[in-house]
Amino acid sequence: MIDAIRAAGIERPWAHQALTAEHALRGESAVVATGTASGKSLAYLAPVLSTLLDGSEAPNGRGTTALYLAPTKALAADQRRAVRRLAGPLGKGVRPAVYDGDTPVEEREWVRQYANYVLTNPDMLHRSILPAHPRWASFLRALRYVVVDECHTYRGVFGSHVAQVLRRLRRICARYGSDPVFLLASATASEPATAAARLTGVPVTGITEDASPRGELVFALWEPPLTELHGERGAPVRRTATAETAELLTDLAVQGVRTVAFVRSRRGAELVALIAQERLAAIDRSLPSRVAAYRGGYLPEERRALERALHTGELLGLSATSALELGVDVAGLDAVLLSGYPGTRASLWQQAGRAGRTGRGALAVLIARDDPLDTYLVHHPEALFQRPVESTVLDPDNPYVLAPHLCAAAEELPLTEADLSLFGPEAHGVITQLEARKLLRRRAAAWHWTRRERAADLTDIRGEGGRPVQVVEAATGRLLGTVDASAAHTTVHEGAVHLHQGRTYLVNHLDLEESVALVEPADPPYSTTARDTTAISILEVTTEIPWGAARLCFGSVEVTNQVVSFLRRKLITGEVLGESKLDLPPRTLRTRAVWWTVTEDQLDDARIAPEALGGALHAAEHASIGMLPLFATCDRWDIGGVSVPLHPDTLLPTVFVYDGHPGGAGFAERAFHTAGRWLTATREAIAACECESGCPSCIQSPKCGNGNDPLDKRAAMRLLTRLLAGAPAAEPDEETAG
Repeated sequence: MIDAIRAAGIERPWAHQALTAEHALRGESAVVATGTASGKSLAYLAPVLSTLLDGSEAPNGRGTTALYLAPTKALAADQRRAVRRLAGPLGKGVRPAVYDGDTPVEEREWVRQYANYVLTNPDMLHRSILPAHPRWASFLRALRYVVVDECHTYRGVFGSHVAQVLRRLRRICARYGSDPVFLLASATASEPATAAARLTGVPVTGITEDASPRGELVFALWEPPLTELHGERGAPVRRTATAETAELLTDLAVQGVRTVAFVRSRRGAELVALIAQERLAAIDRSLPSRVAAYRGGYLPEERRALERALHTGELLGLSATSALELGVDVAGLDAVLLSGYPGTRASLWQQAGRAGRTGRGALAVLIARDDPLDTYLVHHPEALFQRPVESTVLDPDNPYVLAPHLCAAAEELPLTEADLSLFGPEAHGVITQLEARKLLRRRAAAWHWTRRERAADLTDIRGEGGRPVQVVEAATGRLLGTVDASAAHTTVHEGAVHLHQGRTYLVNHLDLEESVALVEPADPPYSTTARDTTAISILEVTTEIPWGAARLCFGSVEVTNQVVSFLRRKLITGEVLGESKLDLPPRTLRTRAVWWTVTEDQLDDARIAPEALGGALHAAEHASIGMLPLFATCDRWDIGGVSVPLHPDTLLPTVFVYDGHPGGAGFAERAFHTAGRWLTATREAIAACECESGCPSCIQSPKCGNGNDPLDKRAAMRLLTRLLAGAPAAEPDEETAG
């Protein structure tokens, strides 16, 4: 271990690095949860490389092996470079190799036979390595360490799937006689040991004392100014966060400041780069080529070229999605721009920490979107700087998550009664359901997979559902990239503007059966935003508590959603130019929701007339969805809502907020447990907004299928005030739910 540390140019490791290594070498799983650029990589690499170099031979003569899991391909590729630098001075005992969807077929056999440090992602472990475990037998038999990097990203549905994939891995390893130690790395997180143990299913020691030196970070909160334009229902329009981010990226690039701008969406990342390039061309024709976009959906060779250009300093500015948030070593960055709150404080600090990684001072700027949460945060900085990061929310026992993994496990090796405890307390009930559906059959003492198709194909662990939609240039047949199936209705519908590598296209046809969107080059002066409508029915009330005469409930619901139209908006101002109807099929979702009801007497007390009720409920719904990411580790696009003046299941005015994933993702449950604080912050956000009758900063939603009508800002404040008057002094006990 000491040799490995010294090879990295470090004579004395920091305390958290040494402590992690000590636990690992004793065979104890550990999670190091310290700040960005605190040397977490060395904390797990030192014991891993030391063991690989030890020379101790496994029974088959291959030698000890280690598996590294990263949430993104970019991070795995970056870590391979780091391992090669570290292992170089120590000889040829370490043979690292990336094994992912971009690995050429001819290289894969070499990786299986000879690599002793395999860098991959949970998707490949789920779809490729575990189903083909006999071909990986020598590697798995000798497996000593499993490194799970950036483990705070494994939350919600994705995290729940990964938790079950890791349980399948442990089961297969036991079959080959190995019992690997788990070493996890995370950005600073609340209760990291608890979250890591829930993810892996094994006891984990938390190491949270950060002994690394830190450079000064100047953090600015930036609210775009109001324009003279007016939007829906006459609401004032702010300059968009996209336009502000592009302007700031331009200014920093002109001054030679190396900058990454983190943008919330793929389209936004493209748009920021495009606007910055246009601005730079007017100043210095050598500069536009030094700014680019980086996002998922690019072809592998495009991603690798951008990563090289960033590492070499050829690029001055990069507009990126969160694909570059996760640990990629971008040494030499001077500034980070965050175009909109990234959804969690953990992600905020992770992104901000990309700058100043060499120990120098750095700049981070959070540019607020026209959104209730962003507006709240720039006016309440204590919510960012004086609160701890969030707990990681995941639910491996979600039956929608558990069922396909039990099928996959049964195909890998027949499932026995003894195996079920590994998969959690719900496994017995789910096995019974799978037998009834004839997906599994019990023979003697084990359950077997019954189908010809691969069980691993039953689920997409990122919760995206279905195969990706290919974006194809109609005139040439050239594949531009892909879009997740779950996002196809909203991003590549007919008439949508699609951006790729600075080029603009219009979608002229979406074939959902073939999963293909045909596009043609175009240069429209607008962007597009889809709108949808939603209906909801209650399937089961898991728990409910009184809030005076009101009721707060949590349970299972069925949601029917349909994209019905799209808006065309000016690029810089966001001004609405028009709306076009769409004819897309509805989609049904069974999930979990939190909802609250109020009585007629409470409405009278709040002075809400019948004609104002719909607008009050609708406004409260929009604002509460916007504020929930402050209390649950989610993005507002992970959740949805419905408000009804008289819901057929409750027979009362009702507001629902639900998880946008099958079976739920834990967000609505978190909302139930923090409802008092969550809805109080919602009321404060509405009250603090300076607009007269409602705007995107408080009660308007960018994805409202009803055109943000009706909305009543003042009635919503009175309604929430009356509702909160009956709230209990303490939040609901988490043990009472689910």
